[in-house]
Formats: sequence, structure tokens, C-alpha cells
Amino acid sequence: MTTTAAPIYGADIYEDQVLLEPYEHYRALRELGPAVWLEQHGAFAVARYAEARAVLMDSDTFRSANGIALNEPANQAILGCTLASDGDLHSQLRKVVAHRLTPRALRPMRELVTERADELVAGLVKRGSFDAVSDLARALPLSIVPDFIGWPQEGREHLLEWAGANFDSFGPMNARAQRAMPKCGEMAAYGAEIVRTGNVLPGSLGAGVLEARDQGEVTTEQCMMLMLDYLAPSLDTTISAVGSAVWLFAQHPDQWDLVRSDPGLIPNAVNEVVRFESPIRAFGRLAENDTEIGGVPIPAGSRILVIYASANRDERKFERADEFDVTRRDAVHQLGFGIGEHGCAGQGLARMETESLLAALARSVTRFRVGTPERALNNLIRAFGALPVTVETGV
Repeated sequence: MTTTAAPIYGADIYEDQVLLEPYEHYRALRELGPAVWLEQHGAFAVARYAEARAVLMDSDTFRSANGIALNEPANQAILGCTLASDGDLHSQLRKVVAHRLTPRALRPMRELVTERADELVAGLVKRGSFDAVSDLARALPLSIVPDFIGWPQEGREHLLEWAGANFDSFGPMNARAQRAMPKCGEMAAYGAEIVRTGNVLPGSLGAGVLEARDQGEVTTEQCMMLMLDYLAPSLDTTISAVGSAVWLFAQHPDQWDLVRSDPGLIPNAVNEVVRFESPIRAFGRLAENDTEIGGVPIPAGSRILVIYASANRDERKFERADEFDVTRRDAVHQLGFGIGEHGCAGQGLARMETESLLAALARSVTRFRVGTPERALNNLIRAFGALPVTVETGV
């Protein structure tokens, strides 16, 4: 095996301007090599598709425990949760909730999600102008996810803030991560109080978690973490995808025409939105032993940053990678929801919500006219903070 030293990249890929316009930096990382040393962050960046997928599929070598975040306080805070566990522990924790997240288990929810999406879109279309983030992208998951998880009504007003802070904390220890830490503490305290009181909605995911605790399948601490594990991913990824979809279809009306003429394209369109504007930029891993990535030696204990958003734009995998194309046959191969042992368990619900909103919009909206967007700056999530839009419904 031929090995070569890792090339070095000196830019801070978490500074504001890079978070706002990341794709040329990702392209530069891909061109440098299969694994690139990020001088500012003390980690190897994996920005190409083939190597990113290989790392995600090899959870024995590239571990999530102590590896998800680019800073130690965050890694310690989440150690042992579903996201930051491996092997038997990860399987055990995931098993407690996985049966509620399968396509079959979610099927009865489709009617509710579709009904809520139709009602929401009908009201917004009647208004004509609205904010595609606060009025559309946030509104549906906030009407579905907290009830699904089983959170009590009191405290729900903090959920979006806590979810955003959760993802901010996973970056390097920059100002955003520092500001997020107290909010993450508030979220943990809230979860602990719910477990202590058992104040969850009957029949919910949370009720199932408490039942697993009572039967000795998980500890009280694990129970608390499971209460929180699916909150942030279930909200932020969907909100990001829906906002990006409206933006992209406004920029590419020909693609919206294709969706309107063939609603069967909607599931593929969701994959293409997630490929083109990946909601989660990157997650970390920790090398369990000495290994290599694409011929680049990786010493044991090294931190690896798998950049999903770059892998999904890799020209080596996707032809015309920087073109948005809802008919793209290989869009299903996008890594935006992860893959392997840590593939997103909640992606079924996220897809259902996003598809339902696009289907409702496609029945009546012929064009999206967007105003000046505002990006939400977050270490991990790429999303709009505000996206004013006016919809046209004429033929």
C-alpha cells in the first residue's frame, strides 16, 4: 500500500463567511486529497464521496464515541447517547426507539402529516406572501415532532433554540459553540425533569423510552439522553430541507415545473435537495487504531471530520454535481442522512414531512418569488433563518 502525507488546509471552515459560502472551500479540500489536515481544527477532513462513505460504513475503525464534535466538552456531554455510542451499546439504545421509526410504524402517521401539510399550505397560499422558514418549514415539524416524541406543552417554546444550540455545540470551540453550551445544559435539565416526573404524552416515543427504563433495558441517564436524541435532528434537518427546497425551486422554476407535472418525482426531489444543500454539514469520528484513508495514514486517536455537504457535491460521484436536477437518477446515493450504523433513524419522518409539504405546494403553486433571504449561522446546520416568499397560483 502506498501512503502519502496528508495535505494541509489552513482556513477556518467554521468562520462566518465560510459557513455562508462553503462550496469553493469544499471543492479545494476535495482537490487536495482524500484526507486533508485541517490546521485550524486539528482534524482530518474527508471531503470526497467515496472516502466519506467508506468512513461512515466502518464504525469499528472510525468511532462516534468521543468523536462527533470538534471539542471535548461537547463530546463528554453527549457520550453514551445514541449519536455518540458504538457497537452493542449503540444497537441497544437504538433498539429502544427504532421500531417506532420504521416505515411500517410511521405509515399510520402519513394521514395526519398530509392533513396538517395540506391545511398549512392552503392557508399560506391564500395569504400569498409569507416567510418560508417560520410560516412553512418550522410550522409543520413543530406541529408533529413534539407530540411524536411526547414532550409536554410547557417548555416547547424553547425547542428550536435548544435544537440549534445542540448543533452549534458540535463544532470547534468557537464563539457559537461557547454560547450554545448553557442552552445545551438547559435542554439536558429539561429532559432530566421529564424523566423524573414521567410527564410525557401517552403512547409517544418518550412513553416507550420510560417503559424501557422501567423494564431495566436502559438506565435513567440513558433514558434522559434518548428523550433528547431525536429532538434536534427531527426538527432542524426538516426545517433546513424545506427552506432550501423553496429557495431552490424559486431559482430553478423549470425544476418546479417538472415536479408539478409529475408528483411522483417528489421523493427524488427531496433526495436532490438534501444532496445539493445538505442540512448537516459534517460530523466527526475518532480513529480507533492506526489506519489510512485513500492512502493517507491516519494515526490512532485522530479526529476525522466527514463533510457530508462536500461529499454530496463530489464530481467524482455525481455528474454535473453543482447542478440542481430533480430527475437525477443517483440522487438517492446522497449522504445527507448519513449511512451505515449511524444513518439517521428519523429520516423516515423527515422525508414524510418534506414530501407532504412539496406535494401540497405542487397542487396550487406555479411559481415562488423570493425576497432577500437571511442565512442562519450554525456550526453544523446549513439553513435559512428567514426566506420571504410570494407564491403565484395562475396557470
